[in-house]
Amino acid sequence: LVAAYQQGIFPWYSEGEPIWWHSPDPRFVLLPEKLHVHRSLGKVIGQRRFEIRFDTAFSDVIRRCGQKRRPGQRGTWITRDMQTAFNRLHELGLAHSAEAWQDGKLVGGLYGVSLGEMYFGESMFADVDDASKVAFVALVRWMQARGIRLVDSQVRTDHVARFGGEEWPREQYLQRLGTLVHHPNLRGPWRIESGDPALER
Repeated sequence: LVAAYQQGIFPWYSEGEPIWWHSPDPRFVLLPEKLHVHRSLGKVIGQRRFEIRFDTAFSDVIRRCGQKRRPGQRGTWITRDMQTAFNRLHELGLAHSAEAWQDGKLVGGLYGVSLGEMYFGESMFADVDDASKVAFVALVRWMQARGIRLVDSQVRTDHVARFGGEEWPREQYLQRLGTLVHHPNLRGPWRIESGDPALER
């Protein structure tokens, strides 16, 4: 998995299929400094509806992402083998989760892999409106302050597009990847404390 990410390749397949590896063209990415937060979401962040944590429930986040029903999709690409593999990456300090908690309950979150100055987003879930969005904003702001230069969303999603995601030709993406991925890692665990600027509206 690490070797694949370093070359701009990621797995995407369903249970019972062979492992399919992908390197799409174009590639959908987000530059952290271009993060756009709509006014309505800014109000939600300011209301402190959620407690945001990093890396306190990684295995729960990936499991919940795999269980989430998504329109137009049958089953999940987050297979049991992939959950095992990403949990191992988390133990190695390379995979990280951002979590939204409400009244002591995990209600939303996302996970991905961090290599060098890049974060490769994998999946997210939300049981409460805006939960995963608030976690995503906090994560991107936190990473930007610590030198993460590019968030890879792999393929276009309306969710990331609303935050300022953009399509890059694969060649441009791979060139940028080559300059960022081999920098020193922010090897985990990651932590965010109350009062961190990333939590501000």
